[in-house]
Amino acid sequence: MTARIVAYINQKGGVGKTTTLYHHARSFVRRGLRTLAVDLDPQGNLTSVITREAFEADQVGIADVLSTRAAETLRDVIVPGVWDNLDVVPSNGAPLAGVQRELVASTAGREHRLRSALSDVVGEYDVILIDCGPSMDLLTTNALVAASTVVIVTEATLFSVNGLSQVLGSVQEIRTYYNPALTLAGVVLNRYDRQTIAGDMWRRDLVLGIEAHGVELLHPIIPKRTVIQNALEAAMGLDEYKSPRTAEMYDTHTQQIVPEGATS
Repeated sequence: MTARIVAYINQKGGVGKTTTLYHHARSFVRRGLRTLAVDLDPQGNLTSVITREAFEADQVGIADVLSTRAAETLRDVIVPGVWDNLDVVPSNGAPLAGVQRELVASTAGREHRLRSALSDVVGEYDVILIDCGPSMDLLTTNALVAASTVVIVTEATLFSVNGLSQVLGSVQEIRTYYNPALTLAGVVLNRYDRQTIAGDMWRRDLVLGIEAHGVELLHPIIPKRTVIQNALEAAMGLDEYKSPRTAEMYDTHTQQIVPEGATS
């Protein structure tokens, strides 16, 4: 059985995509699933909180795997995560931005580099989670070509709702030209503030928009809670941070993304 590969995407930054993946990773680990987190974002925010040891700027990472100028394989760059049963492919920042430029200048096979790299380890994990940067660029294209399914993380705001159709269009293009088996696990509505009239209005517009595309909203909606960010910054799971009810929200998501028994 090969891993279920999940890409977390949005062209807009600051929506909590990395935070969502982090808490989902904790949930998968708690379920006993062998989990690999891949930081494909040049900002490297996931790497800064999810690796067991501090990641140094001169260490090899995902950029070395994807570049034709380096010899490293994926196995060469995997490091332990903050929890048992979690491994990480770290992002080494500026070099990864350089790889993005290398991909633009390349021709044949540039969309398949991550898929090829993952093929070496895909049988050793139950789930592989890919954190993409806030852009529908060639790095994100690589993630979508490699992925089994996609999670879109967004907020109930004007710009998030307006950009959703472009993200869905990009997913459809990948299905058409590169990865016809790619599915959409659903949309995570993040940092929702039910106290505001605008938030409720954009929530309704978001739901109507995704339903029109045949996409599901993952339940529950994640509320705006300080503890979610605090646990991330402390490199702890929400269950470890004494917020088990919040942890259960992410547990419910992961059951929808990878149902019990789907990896056995």
